[in-house]
Amino acid sequence: MTFSAMQSFANFTLFNHLQPKPLLPKPQQLPRFPSNFAKKLNRTGLPALNRLNKSSSLQGFNFFDKSKDTKPRESLVPCKAYEAFRFQPIQINIEFDEEAKEVAAQKLKIGLYFATWWALNVVFNIYNKKVLNAFPYPWLTSTLCLGTGSLMMLFSWATKITEAPKTNLNFWKSLFPVAVAHTIGLVAATVSMSKVAVSFTHIINSGEPALSVLVSKFFLGEAFPLAVYLSLLPIIGGVALAAATELNFNLTGSLEAMISNLAFVFRNIFSKRGMKSVGGTNYYACLSMMSFFILIPFAIAMEGPQIWAAGWDNAVSQIGPNFIWWVVAQTVFYHLYNQVSYMSLNEVSPLTFSIGNVIMRRISVIVASTIIFQVPVEPVNALGVAIAIFGTFLYSQAKM
Repeated sequence: MTFSAMQSFANFTLFNHLQPKPLLPKPQQLPRFPSNFAKKLNRTGLPALNRLNKSSSLQGFNFFDKSKDTKPRESLVPCKAYEAFRFQPIQINIEFDEEAKEVAAQKLKIGLYFATWWALNVVFNIYNKKVLNAFPYPWLTSTLCLGTGSLMMLFSWATKITEAPKTNLNFWKSLFPVAVAHTIGLVAATVSMSKVAVSFTHIINSGEPALSVLVSKFFLGEAFPLAVYLSLLPIIGGVALAAATELNFNLTGSLEAMISNLAFVFRNIFSKRGMKSVGGTNYYACLSMMSFFILIPFAIAMEGPQIWAAGWDNAVSQIGPNFIWWVVAQTVFYHLYNQVSYMSLNEVSPLTFSIGNVIMRRISVIVASTIIFQVPVEPVNALGVAIAIFGTFLYSQAKM
């Protein structure tokens, strides 16, 4: 019996030891601090411990009062550094997109200006040549071009389409030499086109970069690198080759084309400085008005009303009423293409303007006039034009 009881006790004990124990300890009831605990802490002289005694309960410890030490959510201070870091990349992306859009819009605007300028110039040269073939009086046609442009701008100012510029006496004084150069260039170019083919006049005018460098060197004292001077060699050589092989070569037309080229170089150099105060559109409007009044007495002295009347009757009898529309188109498109060219000059540098003027504008005019007026072109003549245009490209690269 005794053995059986001991065996049962042993089995029971062993069975209890083999039972799995819980991993977490059982919750224990911690004793409270004695009532004289605060007095003992005060004897130590530690203020921090004295503060602990004033707080209330924490599961038996009475360590601090949650209601006093916990701050409300509204009183929390936000982390401004985190907020700045969080939103700064978004602001950078937005600014970058806006800047890219502005650059793209500016490029599109300049591209439209240049395309419109070239198209209007082609139309003007076609009608200008038609009028001069039937009515060979370049002094009067030049005066009509300037007068029509002046009337168009006065109407634009009166109807508030364009805001009138605010000018003074000093502005008109500085504009006078530019107007003289513009008047000489217009009359010389018109005389040249009345003597030779339109394409030949623009071939001669392709040498504009060479004259621009020479004028800037000797009159303005500007120095250029050696590459710029070397780029002038193919320009001068190409123009000379094209002129020497021109079938309809005329000495007067060639000299007038060179004079107009030189006059327009002076005009473009000084125009860029003067248009800053009024803008490209209004600057050309004022330039046209002053050139118109400068040209009137010279046109009357060189040709006169009697010659104009006889020539007008002859042209109308040969062409018919369409001749009047040719004159209207000639004068209107002259003002429009020059106005857009000054708008382009106001947006870009003189170098970019020169590239667009010499390379693309003159190529378009030469090709269009050759096709429309069926001007015969020799292979050597075309080679000279290509060499001059290539020299202009080298010139533009050397000045960058």
